[in-house]
Amino acid sequence: MASADASLLLRPATELAALVRAGDVSAVELTRLALDRIAALDGDVGAFVDRWAEDALAAAAAVGPGDPRPFAGVPTAMKNNRAVAGRRVTYGGSIADRVATEDHAVTRRVRDAGFVLLGATNLPEFSITPVTRGRRFGAARNPWDLGRAAGGSSGGAAAAVAAGMLPIAHGNDGGGSIRIPAAACGLVGLKPSRGRVTLAPDLGWHLLVADGMLTRTVGDAAAALDVLAGPEVGDLAPLPLPERPFADAAARGAAGDVRRLRVGLTLDPPFGHAASAADADAARRTALALADLGHDVEEVSAPWVIPGLLDLFEIAFGAGIAAGVRAAGRARGRDVEAHEVETLTWAIYRRASALSGVEYVAGDVEIQHVARTVLVWADRFDVLVTPTLATAPPAIDALDPDGPEPMVGFADGAVFSPYAAICNITGQPAITLPLGVRPAGDEAAGMPVGTHLIGRPGGEASLLAVAAQLEAAAGPAPVAPMARG
Repeated sequence: MASADASLLLRPATELAALVRAGDVSAVELTRLALDRIAALDGDVGAFVDRWAEDALAAAAAVGPGDPRPFAGVPTAMKNNRAVAGRRVTYGGSIADRVATEDHAVTRRVRDAGFVLLGATNLPEFSITPVTRGRRFGAARNPWDLGRAAGGSSGGAAAAVAAGMLPIAHGNDGGGSIRIPAAACGLVGLKPSRGRVTLAPDLGWHLLVADGMLTRTVGDAAAALDVLAGPEVGDLAPLPLPERPFADAAARGAAGDVRRLRVGLTLDPPFGHAASAADADAARRTALALADLGHDVEEVSAPWVIPGLLDLFEIAFGAGIAAGVRAAGRARGRDVEAHEVETLTWAIYRRASALSGVEYVAGDVEIQHVARTVLVWADRFDVLVTPTLATAPPAIDALDPDGPEPMVGFADGAVFSPYAAICNITGQPAITLPLGVRPAGDEAAGMPVGTHLIGRPGGEASLLAVAAQLEAAAGPAPVAPMARG
């Protein structure tokens, strides 16, 4: 039997499920290990909003050897903006707090895959900021440096995995919210294509948002996508399921079975804030590695450096925030008041609400034009390589969402993470990989640095294959000291 110590939680989730299936470790043992780690560390890290220890242990006890589900007995957690029946869903604040009466479709798929749900993870109010810090639940801190942010908005999920509390955790991405915290915390973060994962029962379609999971390996990201992918009745623009599992594509890539790809390297930041030397060098090293692996690589200028692009993004992003705030008020039978939300939430709500219908539609048309321009240009490449972030994770008290000048903080978020949101605009799949650490002399020397790979729309299989090829060539990713302790 495998030694049931906390180091098990650093192994890939697919391996843990195989151990449970073989009877080498029990789901209850894994769940207890995770709960013990959470109890020991989360007071410092701030990854969790809620813990469901009793229910988790009962669910784990129902999993036995031979369970065929792909993640049977593996502990995980849901970001607290996806409903879990009988549990509160808060969206990171107070005004939208309610007890869910049914599972979100993603939650149901996570359960059906055999995962054991241990709790709900921390997020900024309405998932607005690229760091996880809020009035209600405080900050999710980076396990590599507790004085720095874990990233956002899926920062609690990233912190939990990076600290070794969980092997894998749910997140979602409306402007980089999986990839930003994954890069900040030294993890793999995959944003699927638009329409790949259902948003039921809340939405039939969304321009920006996709659900996924934060993982330690590309193989786990692929296997998790196999669990989450697929439409529900009522989805407005679903992508069909692939002929072969995404996990097969990752396995082929890890074995070196990847066709020769056309790769474009670009350091051009869509939101106008150039990458630091460490972040740019990480992207360049990845491009060189791809060339060494036999791919055709060229450095190019991207057409996404567009004046006013951040303002266009705010129209699309802000409309979703405003809709959420308005729905929260209607559920209470009244309008929301300023003091009930953070100042950034209120500012975005007011700005979005002040737009006329014509102005909103005009903005939507413009952002669709941006998307088409980028996609037409990118069509000659199989993969694009960029930095994931432009700087090291900021200090924990930076980017205050409740400060006196909230929109300044919103714009400052683009200084930290200008590369991610373009893929939400275009709908392309994108993945960040932890392929190195920040060098001596960097302000955050020794912390992980991520590289961003962007695929074709609907092209997760090819993207995962080349990501796995890079991962295999690079060797094991670094692990936060907190997770090793």
